[in-house]
Amino acid sequence: MTDTSKRQPLTPTAAEDVRHAAEHSGHDSPSYRLAYADSDFMLRDELRAVRLQLEWLKPDLVQEEQGVESTVVVFGGARFLEDSGDPDTPGSGAFYYREARTLSRLVTEFSLAQPGCQFVITTGGGPGVMEAANRGAADAGGVSIGLNIVLPYEQKPNPYITPELCFQFHYFAIRKMHFLKRAVGLVVFPGGFGTLDELFETLTLIQTRKIHPFPVVLVGREYWSEAVNFEFLAEQGAISRSDLDLFSVVDNADEALRVLCGCWCEA
Repeated sequence: MTDTSKRQPLTPTAAEDVRHAAEHSGHDSPSYRLAYADSDFMLRDELRAVRLQLEWLKPDLVQEEQGVESTVVVFGGARFLEDSGDPDTPGSGAFYYREARTLSRLVTEFSLAQPGCQFVITTGGGPGVMEAANRGAADAGGVSIGLNIVLPYEQKPNPYITPELCFQFHYFAIRKMHFLKRAVGLVVFPGGFGTLDELFETLTLIQTRKIHPFPVVLVGREYWSEAVNFEFLAEQGAISRSDLDLFSVVDNADEALRVLCGCWCEA
């Protein structure tokens, strides 16, 4: 019987044809370029659907190849830095930074005790709370994910993301989908418009049953009581009172971990 396990493909691969075309090109017209290797063509408005698909596929395939099974997403403000105030003073930026770092270290230690690659810390990849969360995972000797996006400021990969799991996006919508695809928990520290956007997007998807519910924990009781009056929304009938059960509000990393582990153990 013929061994077909090492049979060569009948036709050249796409990568081989790119190399072959570069070596033997005698035509300079853009029309002659291979379509998938023509960056000018790929950036046309008409190719937006293709770019959306690529931004979905690349991070998904890489995470699959790296064995990532589930994630714990940490959201929070880019402006809450390690040196912004006293870390022992609740409500300071340094306090939120420290608590995010602590929580991510604890979650990663829990992750490393599980089979497979589960409960991997995932952030938006930038500074502030995001940096703290990736840093906490590194403190524990684990991997973490950074989903960066091209912005004019406040967005470059922090140095604590696992390099093989550091991604960059153009489309906010695709980035949000990746935040939630493997998520089994969400922890939200204080932040601005971006943090609020991502929080309410997640709560809406859980409320409308577009995704399976998982624990959502808001860290910083005083901050959240001032930032969003959830009770008022329920009193006005804008949300159901039962919607208040979609999330928990805690003061620090230890309390957040208890909520997460409690939900995971129940599951």
